[in-house]
Amino acid sequence: MKISKRVAGVEYAIRDIALVAKKLEKEGQKITYLNIGDPVQYGFQPPENVKEAFVNAIKKGQNYYAASEGLSELRNAIAQKEKAKGLSVSEDDIIITNGVSEGLEMLMASIVEVGDEVLIPGPYYPPYASYVRLFGGVPVEFLVDLNNSTPDFDDIKSKITSKTVAICLISPNNPTGAVFNEKSLRDLVNIALEHDLYIICDEIYDQIVFDEKFVGIGKVSSDSPIILVNGFSKVHLMSGWRIGYIAFNNSKQLEILRENIPKLARVRIASNLPVQYAALESLRGPQNYISEFVSQLKKRRDYVIKRLNGINGLHCSIPKGAFYAFPKIESTKYSSDKEFVIDLLKSKSILTVHGSGFGTQYGSGHFRMVFLPEINVLEPALDKIEEFMA
Repeated sequence: MKISKRVAGVEYAIRDIALVAKKLEKEGQKITYLNIGDPVQYGFQPPENVKEAFVNAIKKGQNYYAASEGLSELRNAIAQKEKAKGLSVSEDDIIITNGVSEGLEMLMASIVEVGDEVLIPGPYYPPYASYVRLFGGVPVEFLVDLNNSTPDFDDIKSKITSKTVAICLISPNNPTGAVFNEKSLRDLVNIALEHDLYIICDEIYDQIVFDEKFVGIGKVSSDSPIILVNGFSKVHLMSGWRIGYIAFNNSKQLEILRENIPKLARVRIASNLPVQYAALESLRGPQNYISEFVSQLKKRRDYVIKRLNGINGLHCSIPKGAFYAFPKIESTKYSSDKEFVIDLLKSKSILTVHGSGFGTQYGSGHFRMVFLPEINVLEPALDKIEEFMA
């Protein structure tokens, strides 16, 4: 009996590390979980009108297979949202997926052959590298200046080879909170155009920004081969319902992809139909809850960054978006960040994620924690981290 070599490269540090915590819990240890970026697990909930739309769809009998591409009304509403951000899309350019992860899997399955290379921002969200590897490709990290939220363009250019097929962007970024500005996005698009590369841009945190107005890649897209992925887990607080989408920019270079990815959508049948009605309501209904959500996150971010930067041996750049802090471990006796994270867990019952799980080249020597909990949870957790560093 055997398994394929492809699965050996699949990792998901955020949940893998939780297995250690679950073992300690069974032994009676009470764990403070600061590892998973799920707002709903920390007390946030989708608005009542969105919950009602989900329940009403079920009660009305909307329990059958949806169209493989997704509910027409939802695709239209998504197209309007992305057009408002600048992307040139229509309903026909949208495919509904079971979360962004499925959309990402479909994209990598469609563009990556064995030996192909995909550029991803370092540090990166783990599924990007895992899906590239799953289809025989090679993920290549490029450097991002975390203090200025700026990609290193010289580094990107030096890493483009004849095997490179795409550049991936995640803005706002997980795990660092970096948010690319308009100039950076335009320069990245120009590099991709020069080398005939796909641009895959993940904007799932698009409305969770704190200091400056968010600029989507659509604003600089023109007719470039840009594929956007987005979803409803973060901004719309629908993480457990698993719904996302792929949006294709109006580009002739994407025609072959636009024709073939729907085949993968048909093979997996469809996305959850009642949830699609809830997602539609989340776009059409009141949006005021988002600003309240972001306002609370900003207070928690400010508190966490101030505390982290007051701890000897840690330094943390200021995240401009999303809900993660990614401090650098400047002073430690540990041989690896994973060893650091596990000892912090065992000795202080605080679960974070080792930075090398987000890429060894630029993630090593860091750890990631969420600032989603209320301050009365974050305060004792940071007290324990401070004690641990001392």
